[in-house]
Amino acid sequence: MTYETPADLQYTDSHEWIDDREEALRIGISDFAQDELGDVVFVELPAEGDTLQEGEACAVVESIKAVSDIYTPVSGTVTATNDAVRDRPELLNSDPYGDGWLFEVDGQAPDDALDADDYRKQIE
Repeated sequence: MTYETPADLQYTDSHEWIDDREEALRIGISDFAQDELGDVVFVELPAEGDTLQEGEACAVVESIKAVSDIYTPVSGTVTATNDAVRDRPELLNSDPYGDGWLFEVDGQAPDDALDADDYRKQIE
């Protein structure tokens, strides 16, 4: 199967993506991750104002298959969370790179983030 991996994003080994926007870093899970999880039925997100440390579990995604922790790929303060995905967790399956984003952090992208080509090689 071929998974969508937008070239303008960075990726982590644990299947989160990072969109480096001017105002903050937007974080979500990859198309590969949502497919592995199956139908998502519940999402728990960090609260705005929470301080996160790179690598810590900060969110939970529950699917019909499993409950999975989401690890923050960056340190910083949560500046926004996606209420739409809380109300409609299936957005993670239908639009993981668009309406299915999870939260935003005022941090810097990690130096060890993968580009789209390297991430594609990892999930093949």
